[in-house]
Amino acid sequence: MTTTTPTSLARLQQLVLAMPMAQTLGLRFTRLEPGRAELEIPVAEPFTFKPGQLQATPVFAIADFAAVSAAGSLLPPGWVNATIDATIKLVGPARGRALRARGRVIDAGKLLTVCAAEVYAVSDDGQESLCATLLGTARNIDANARRVT
Repeated sequence: MTTTTPTSLARLQQLVLAMPMAQTLGLRFTRLEPGRAELEIPVAEPFTFKPGQLQATPVFAIADFAAVSAAGSLLPPGWVNATIDATIKLVGPARGRALRARGRVIDAGKLLTVCAAEVYAVSDDGQESLCATLLGTARNIDANARRVT
């Protein structure tokens, strides 16, 4: 399905960053290319369960955004996608100054795209340590298709 253009990648970023959850988390893209996405969020105290350590919800959220954004980067113009399944494994503490998630496509199909992401805790000096891994499935939707009623 790869028909990615710089314009479609910019549109994908715009769609993702317009989501209230993305705005609440302070989500930002640091890289986006066909089949890959890298995003960051700050470690914000309102999302912690103890000072300086994020609760699992924002960890899942950034992993999901990264994986599904990577999947969306391969869609043709006029298509969108949505998570239909995801499994996360938390493997280390989510603490530091930020979380960085790297999403990638595993298998892109017309209807479904299997995607994954690794989430890293980023320390004040920029060192990364793996804190979670996610495997997900996104449903690809032709937003231009007429619905049958």
